[in-house]
Amino acid sequence: MNVMLAVRLLAAVAVGYLLGGIPWALIIGLRLHNVDVRQHGSGNLGATNVYRTLGARSAILCLLLDAAKGSAAVAVAALIVSIGSFGPVANTWAMILATMAAILGHSYSPYIKLRGGKGVATAAGALLILTPYPWPFLLGIFVVIVVTSRMVSLGSVLIALAYPVLCFIFYPGDWTIVGFATVAAALVIWRHRANIVRIWRGEEPKISFGGKGSATTEKESD
Repeated sequence: MNVMLAVRLLAAVAVGYLLGGIPWALIIGLRLHNVDVRQHGSGNLGATNVYRTLGARSAILCLLLDAAKGSAAVAVAALIVSIGSFGPVANTWAMILATMAAILGHSYSPYIKLRGGKGVATAAGALLILTPYPWPFLLGIFVVIVVTSRMVSLGSVLIALAYPVLCFIFYPGDWTIVGFATVAAALVIWRHRANIVRIWRGEEPKISFGGKGSATTEKESD
């Protein structure tokens, strides 16, 4: 591998991890409400726990900011590599690595002793840039499932299952993207393994759409 390309790919990973690690849920809680969301609900640093703890407005803000950092990580990674004119394959790999790094940063933030959330919103923002064609379908599936079941975790698991299939449909022959989608889906499902068990047993808590969410301590899909 070209040394300069390797350096740029490492830079893309570093940028993705550092951007992904910004703990917006914690920042919003402390700055706007003087509340440490790690001490409430599930303790998860993501939009679902913010919703349960602080209400819908703060949760929407957290959701948008978490998605934005995922998009920013991928966009910056693409810029870092494209400046060197290494070609489309290198560009794709830079975006994939930045996506994974951003999700890892959200889940294990370097700013708060490797704590975080599950990275679904951050992943959604990254995938909007990396693989835009499946995105509207994933969003539609997620919204329908969450509205009908009131379980964010179920929506997250189902879009994880749908993502590789949609990538196979929209990016035929691009095995780099399809392979990434499969690995990413497996990671999301693994992170939700406890939720899956509770869903199977009928024990998964459900969110309320009126005011603040219910005061349960489930491990949300943030």
